[in-house]
Amino acid sequence: MIDRAKRILEIEAEAVLDLRDKLNEDFNRSVDMILACKGKVIVTGMGKSGLVSNKISSTLACSGTPAFFLHPAEAIHGDMGMIAKQDVVIAISNSGETEEVIRILPLIKRKGLKLIVMTGNVNSTLAKNGDAVLNIGVKEEACPLGLVPTASTAATMAMGDALAVTVLEERGFSEDDFAVLHPGGALGKKLLLKVEDLMHSGEAVPVVYEDDSMENTLLEMTSKRFGMTAVCNRKDELVGIVTDGDIRRGIEKKQDFLSTRVKEVMTTTPKLISKSDLAAKALQVMEDYSITSLFIPADENRKKISGVVHLHDILKAGLV
Repeated sequence: MIDRAKRILEIEAEAVLDLRDKLNEDFNRSVDMILACKGKVIVTGMGKSGLVSNKISSTLACSGTPAFFLHPAEAIHGDMGMIAKQDVVIAISNSGETEEVIRILPLIKRKGLKLIVMTGNVNSTLAKNGDAVLNIGVKEEACPLGLVPTASTAATMAMGDALAVTVLEERGFSEDDFAVLHPGGALGKKLLLKVEDLMHSGEAVPVVYEDDSMENTLLEMTSKRFGMTAVCNRKDELVGIVTDGDIRRGIEKKQDFLSTRVKEVMTTTPKLISKSDLAAKALQVMEDYSITSLFIPADENRKKISGVVHLHDILKAGLV
């Protein structure tokens, strides 16, 4: 059974890879038609092609192209009213002769809509009516009977992804654009949650001065519970950081450590992050430098700080 499963995966992988040699100028035309579309992209197909059509329309919609699935059988019973003259239609049929899809062709033509066809038969009725034809033909289905759509649906899905992602790139679709369309769940948090949403500010920020003793520093760190403290000069400019690790190492080295001045212990290169940056970026910086806190500068000069964000804040927010 495992050997059979491997063969099925090989057949489907080959079907997808073979699409590369089938790409031609019609693919470019398809992308241009979608980019020029002033309305919506309507994706239609019957049976397994219909299920794939639904997925392709969803992929287009989530990447900045208004799109929805239209069931061809419902279309001939009134749902063609969902289509406007500014829309573009993508019709999918492996054979290119699916009755329900063919029956809506006159309606598409009557409305003067651009038609992108995905089919495994470039000589079919559907292909002959397309303004652009994307060949999704496969050598064989993974089904041993050659009947169950398997490799052909995998190829269709892949072609849809190629089309949607190319449109995304040509449109200049950004992470911020994506975030607006995906506000829910962990993905939404990753793309929408910013440092300013999690940062601590005001009296909550641990701060000592460079001439303070380590005894005062330890008290400040203990009361604020961040495992570190900012070190400022008398102009309230950030000049360093002291961490739990610095204190442990200092106690091991010096008997009179608690009377030592902060400036003798601090690290002079604290890491900063803007409050407008994504919390996901803050997490990445923490991972890159193996640290648990970042300071947020108060202005463009980056000398004074307005807050701090801790790794625990990001974990509590459910970002990871």
